[in-house]
Amino acid sequence: MASGSEGGFWLPPQGSTAAGGVDGLFDFIYWLNVFFFVLITGAVVYFVMKYKRKSDDQLATSQVGHNTLMEATWTFVPLILVIVIFAWGFRTYLNLTVAPEGAYQVKVTGQKWSWNFTHPDGTVNTGELHVPANRPVKLLLSSRDVIHSFFVPDFRIKQDAVPGRYTTAWFQAKAAGEHQVFCTEYCGKDHSAMLAKVLVLSEEEFDAGKWKVSKPPEGMSVADWGGDLYNKVGCKACHSVDGSKLVGPSFKGLFGREEKIQGQDPVMVDENYLRESIMDPQAKIVEGFAPAMPSYKGQLDDAKIDAIIEYIKTLK
Repeated sequence: MASGSEGGFWLPPQGSTAAGGVDGLFDFIYWLNVFFFVLITGAVVYFVMKYKRKSDDQLATSQVGHNTLMEATWTFVPLILVIVIFAWGFRTYLNLTVAPEGAYQVKVTGQKWSWNFTHPDGTVNTGELHVPANRPVKLLLSSRDVIHSFFVPDFRIKQDAVPGRYTTAWFQAKAAGEHQVFCTEYCGKDHSAMLAKVLVLSEEEFDAGKWKVSKPPEGMSVADWGGDLYNKVGCKACHSVDGSKLVGPSFKGLFGREEKIQGQDPVMVDENYLRESIMDPQAKIVEGFAPAMPSYKGQLDDAKIDAIIEYIKTLK
């Protein structure tokens, strides 16, 4: 559940300190348009009724005139409004773009079809970004394959993650809570499933570091946790669980099966093979499949790898 002030009828809750400025500009432009829509539509209806032809034989008359005040009004009033909107928008843009000094920096890496978050101490999480409340957080974004776009509606931030370069964004969450992350740049088949969450913790809870410890959520078995990770870290984009062929071999019935390997002897799929395939996927390529899988070395710790393996074991 997202936390923060209400965003209004059109907008989600305001989860960051910058959201109010964005919403204020949105509301100003919206009500300005409502005002002029009513004014212009009302004027059109009024003049249509006032100057409509009174009889079938009434001839149209032409009145050509010049009104300096009217012409100046419809020139300079819109000009002033456009300048105000530009200045307000540019100020809001700078506020969203330039991170404060000393901001907590997280490296965000997009790949088909998951988000990975690397913290300053080397901690890596997939699908979950843990940040402290009331502290500025700077995001350094990049992509491993195609262009993705990191979007958190509650924070009013959206920034592209581009292969071969870095882009930045920042936010300061107002309170502890959970906020949804979307990818808003079409990136292939499972674009709509490229989701993550921002988990905002109190400063005390964040500094305690318990969120860094990999363990199943309360009430969830290790295998079930592996199934959850299968959905979060991008496994499902390439490996089905129903036997259908995707980019990589299906996980259904995989454990304990003998697989033919390109240019090597067949292997028995056991824990060691699965671990190697996650950490170094190019080491043994199954016949009939391309070497397309990226390495998850440094992204998944032992506990998460073990959980995924336990989940694969259940897929008979």
